[in-house]
Amino acid sequence: MSRYRRARFEGGLYFFTVALADRRSSLLVNEVDRLRQAYRSARQRCPFDTVAICVLPDHLHAVWALPAGDADFPTRWSLIKRGFSRGLPPSPARSASKLVKREKGIWQRRYWEHVIRDDGDLARHIDYVHFNPVKHGIVARVSDWPHSSFHRYVAQGLLAPDWGGDARAIGGDFGE
Repeated sequence: MSRYRRARFEGGLYFFTVALADRRSSLLVNEVDRLRQAYRSARQRCPFDTVAICVLPDHLHAVWALPAGDADFPTRWSLIKRGFSRGLPPSPARSASKLVKREKGIWQRRYWEHVIRDDGDLARHIDYVHFNPVKHGIVARVSDWPHSSFHRYVAQGLLAPDWGGDARAIGGDFGE
């Protein structure tokens, strides 16, 4: 069995995409309070700063800043995933390997991480996080999606309330 290697930089900035096993599900927004509690609990146990985040129905994107001397984001994601899953019924479509490992089958086992290289890379990833609900066609304007750090950026004067425009004013098909 191959061993997956992750880039780890102590005190680094990271972009993540974490997805549910069932990509047709809307569990993350249906249970957003449960997700917030699991996230808070993980952050209390293993501190980190959330630079940007957006929770979509079946996946989430986040940019984290880890403390100096710390590169252990896998433990943090494990705590979040376990905390969220606790108390939920298992997925009826669990694979044999998930049954053996006593996994509920709610989350994809793996997730995407990317080390932020510089200020430009950080800005692009924050924009990506905030624009994602529009990209997926969930809303026409970034400001219409409630589960995003975009609203914190607006409150702090870092972004305009109409940032990203209105997708209804643009012709064509976009997204995945």
